[in-house]
Amino acid sequence: MAQSTETTDWVSRFADEVIEESERRAPGKPVVVASGLSPSGPIHLGNLREVMTPHLVADEIRRRGHQVRHLISWDDYDRYRKVPAGVAGVDESWAEHIGKPLTSVPAPKGSAHPNWAEHFKAAMVEALAELGVEFDGISQTAQYTSGAYREQILHAMRHRGDIDAILDQYRTKKSPAAQAKKSQKPVDEAELEAAEGSGAAAEDDGSSGSAGYFPYKPYCGDCEKDLTTVTAYDDDTTELTYTCTACGFTETVRLSEFDRGKLVWKVDWPMRWAYEGVIFEPSGVDHSSPGSSFQVGGQIVGIFGGEQPIGPMYAFVGISGMAKMSSSRGGVPTPGDALKIMEPQLLRWLYARRRPNQSFKIAFDQEIQRLYDEWDKLDAKVADGTALPADVAAHARAVGTAAGELPRTPRPLPYRTLASVADITAGHEDQALRILSDLDPANPLGSLDEARPRYDRAEAWINTHVPADQRTIVREEPDAELLKSLDEQARGSLRLLLDGLDAHWSLDGLTHLVYGVPKVQAGFSADATPKELPPEIKGDQRKFFALLYHLLVGRDTGPRLPTLLLAVGQERVRTLLGD
Repeated sequence: MAQSTETTDWVSRFADEVIEESERRAPGKPVVVASGLSPSGPIHLGNLREVMTPHLVADEIRRRGHQVRHLISWDDYDRYRKVPAGVAGVDESWAEHIGKPLTSVPAPKGSAHPNWAEHFKAAMVEALAELGVEFDGISQTAQYTSGAYREQILHAMRHRGDIDAILDQYRTKKSPAAQAKKSQKPVDEAELEAAEGSGAAAEDDGSSGSAGYFPYKPYCGDCEKDLTTVTAYDDDTTELTYTCTACGFTETVRLSEFDRGKLVWKVDWPMRWAYEGVIFEPSGVDHSSPGSSFQVGGQIVGIFGGEQPIGPMYAFVGISGMAKMSSSRGGVPTPGDALKIMEPQLLRWLYARRRPNQSFKIAFDQEIQRLYDEWDKLDAKVADGTALPADVAAHARAVGTAAGELPRTPRPLPYRTLASVADITAGHEDQALRILSDLDPANPLGSLDEARPRYDRAEAWINTHVPADQRTIVREEPDAELLKSLDEQARGSLRLLLDGLDAHWSLDGLTHLVYGVPKVQAGFSADATPKELPPEIKGDQRKFFALLYHLLVGRDTGPRLPTLLLAVGQERVRTLLGD
């Protein structure tokens, strides 16, 4: 069993490797793992893998009693590259800010936050708190403008020839996005957006002009944009002259005192590895291909006296059922969007159970019900000791952290049942409580709070992700015409059901009853197993179910019939079925 855990639990394997590497590089010091996020727009579920991968490894290291720092570097001093589509409170007038630092761009209209970066950062911070992710946040705006990196910048300028030589080996390589566009394979736009990430991987690697190569880009002192070209630099005095191609402004500054600019991305990232002593930092496919920032950074980091972190590549996170939202928002959904319809434990589990290089999908459609069924089965197996070791490990990482368990729903009723009840009751909590209490009359809910927050997540899913034409609307009046047209067999099936309602009024009882009626009509026991029945019984059951759906909700299908019957209530069921 132990061997199985070793071969399948990716978190433990990385934790072993990171602890060993940390003790080699920095014995006695806290282990440093890192993530980088650019608040250039909504931070999506693909970006969340950038955080969850090191979080899970850091948390395992904490569980083993080691000190660990998980740094999240907010790349809020990056340039504003484009106006994202579909963001509320933003229009094309924001294009005038392209080229400025993200912290110098106004927040969307109506935002409570002081600038663009803080607006999008806040939503991610809130989601990470709900997910139990402990981290130290670092604002790159604060780092650069405070002069924290001044020595590193001057060092990079002194060694610009060495940096240029390394970068020059890769300058003919195409970016991953360009390669994807050039290939004949169809490209998924959401995946391409996730591949491009914050845009950092596509940034230029410095300016080369008549004055030579420079790995540093000032922000213009007049228009604040980074459309600048360094035209002269003196290593001895650190005097730097630049010209802005956007507004024509020219300025000479002393770089040893100047704090309004930054190293270009492919130099900035390895500089930070060395500065922070990072041991583990994963990267997306855009950063891991030949000639990309992670590979190049592995050579540049030595110039700053550091070593490249252990850096697994992580694969795409796909989305199912989000076509409508993606087209309206112009991007893939955020962790906050996911947490509106699923509990933190489920979202953590989706990231914990797959190795970083395995892609997976997060469901916003009907698939979420199957995922919840799968999660609840795992929960039960862990409780009774029958789960496999790797599944136990993934479950433990989902339900809590080294600091303790995440808050959970006291009575975790099936998500699909809760969704059906929320659908049928349309916001009437007293009705929802009545139905949910009838699921298990021997152990009824005392309050809807016992089913929360799962009930609220299921209700949000029904209200925001199920199309109106798929919502369940119970008939107000019986379908007299249909009832009148029924043959003797159909009338007999309804009579068997109605006669059994009193004795079977619970979820299990009604399940037994509705499946049993066609068996009894065919001369078999209601308890007969499929092996004891002729194949045509399945057809009779389908026909009976369709009849009930038509009489109750006017459609061929709907929520599971036992749940629907409980939701409608016995008195109204009798009325609609012609009793």
